[in-house]
Amino acid sequence: MDKLTSRAVRGMLYNALSVDAGIGVVDAISNYFTSDQAEEIYAFLSQSPMLREWVGGRNAKGLRENNFSIRNKHFEATLKVTLSQLRRDKSSQLQIRINELARRNSSHWYSLLAALLAAGETGVCYDGQYFFDTDHSEGDSGTQSNLLSIDISGFPIVTSGTAALPSVAAYQFAIAQCVQQIVGLKDDQGEACNTDARSFLVMCPVAHMNVAMQAVATPAQVAETQSALQALKGKFSIGVEPIVGLSTWTASFAVSRTDSNFKPFIRQQETDISIKTKGEGSDYEFDNDAHMHGIDVWRNAGYGDWKSIIKATMV
Repeated sequence: MDKLTSRAVRGMLYNALSVDAGIGVVDAISNYFTSDQAEEIYAFLSQSPMLREWVGGRNAKGLRENNFSIRNKHFEATLKVTLSQLRRDKSSQLQIRINELARRNSSHWYSLLAALLAAGETGVCYDGQYFFDTDHSEGDSGTQSNLLSIDISGFPIVTSGTAALPSVAAYQFAIAQCVQQIVGLKDDQGEACNTDARSFLVMCPVAHMNVAMQAVATPAQVAETQSALQALKGKFSIGVEPIVGLSTWTASFAVSRTDSNFKPFIRQQETDISIKTKGEGSDYEFDNDAHMHGIDVWRNAGYGDWKSIIKATMV
């Protein structure tokens, strides 16, 4: 078998990037925007007014504006392939590594969003408050919270490893409280802004995955939750997504609305994915008896609409 050329490897990488499907949760919880400069400023406009009875003529309401900026950063991933590996690759292992490099591109968005989610109690969003906070306020909304402390002392605790996990019943109760909080949030006009919410996603640490999935999938465990989560499931769609980056959330999870035009997070990308190679005839090949194949991109992520997500800590 002839040795693979760097051009062939570059083609393999290009094809892998072209067919990579990405990770579903990324689109569910974030809005995507293109960028054409180092930093983008997002103007978070207030909500459009609700219909009212025509009394005394029109009552026009202006749009408040809060600005929030996201600066693009340069990211890269580079694969080193020795000439002997190119010469000896007869089992398509190199193709597997190339596919994995392409997959890392999509999982990078996941990593950026997971980091924002994990830091939500200290990261500032467009209204100047922490993203997860108890005293958000916009216009006529009044003081509102997307950071809940939920008392589950009446439910049993199941110990798993070193972390004390709540029971399925407790998780059902806590999820229902989060959905209720999202539906009741108001916009800057003082009007409920999530009354049409029908689809939600529970994002939990991996250690909670089993109990969270059971909570959503199984019948209610105790009478208290019969009128809570199970009743909600007749009207709403509720999914579960374990997030690797939430290992410090030993008693917490988040619930996001996924069917809104406004998502909790923003993804922005300034450049397309670039493929760069140091191959045949390069100084790198001469010095290292190897080739390098890399991808790089300018992008970043930031906080979006806090009104579409709730963080809950069970106490």
